[in-house]
Amino acid sequence: MTQDTGENSDQENTAKASNIPNASVTLIKVISFIDSISIWSGKIVAFLILPMVVSLMYEVIGRYFFNRPTIWASDLSTILYGAFFMLGAAYALQRQQHIRTDFLYEKWSPRTKGMVDSFLYLAFYFPGLGIFMWVSWQYAWRSIILQERIVTSPWMPIIWPLKLTMPIATILLLIQGISELLKSLYAAYTGTDLHEDAGDVET
Repeated sequence: MTQDTGENSDQENTAKASNIPNASVTLIKVISFIDSISIWSGKIVAFLILPMVVSLMYEVIGRYFFNRPTIWASDLSTILYGAFFMLGAAYALQRQQHIRTDFLYEKWSPRTKGMVDSFLYLAFYFPGLGIFMWVSWQYAWRSIILQERIVTSPWMPIIWPLKLTMPIATILLLIQGISELLKSLYAAYTGTDLHEDAGDVET
């Protein structure tokens, strides 16, 4: 009897710690786990900004102070920025930073938002990303097989690492999409928005 009481107390504490009323502990854990994948991938990808900045600084100093421009800095910074943009998409989705029509959306109740979001995720988001996943993988795989390079650049760097970020980013978006769909379905069913509380996992 005492053991059951302890287990119930642990579950209650978990729910309270998440600040999500009436949400099942299992649902909270699933959403938090998926969100943590996007958060950590975003934090890791953020470090790409460092070599990008260094390459640009090296180019500026070399070009304007020593009259020794490079043939690689511009290409490297473009590749890194492209990877940074693609691989950070899932983190942006988790943080609700993608563009939406806020002047309409913000006026809706959590239940209406959940219903609309659930429909859009099922009807457009997952099918669209599924198609993009197939196309981008073919695109990246062909580049890997051919060891494709940027022929317009005198440096001619290989380009397949950048193209490979497209299917990888799509996988991360699909994973985070599951979390967003669960949040939307919960909001449609209960009228409670989980986004703000689930986002607390980052801290």
